[in-house]
Amino acid sequence: MTWNSPLFIRYKLSRGVTVLEGPPGVFREVRFPTQDELREAVAYWVGGYQYDVDDTKRAQLIAAGVATEDQFLIPSGAYGGGGYGDGPYGE
Repeated sequence: MTWNSPLFIRYKLSRGVTVLEGPPGVFREVRFPTQDELREAVAYWVGGYQYDVDDTKRAQLIAAGVATEDQFLIPSGAYGGGGYGDGPYGE
C-alpha cells in the first residue's frame, strides 16, 4: 500500500520533500526517506527545514531540477540579506 492509496486520500502530512545526494552530484527527491536512505546519502536536506548551502551546491541543486532559484534566501550576513532595504542591510 502506498500513500497514494484511496485509504490515505484524506490523510495529509504537513511535511516537505527531502532531497538526497548520492552518488556525489546526483540528487533525488524523497517524500518519506527511510533511515537507511539517509545513512547511505552523501548529503541530505530534510524537507521543512532551512539549510545553509554554498553557491556551488546551490547551482547543482537547481541544475538537477530539485530546487528553484526562489527557494534560496540571501544569507543575513551577506550583501542584501538584512531587513533594511537595499544594500548591505537588506534587499
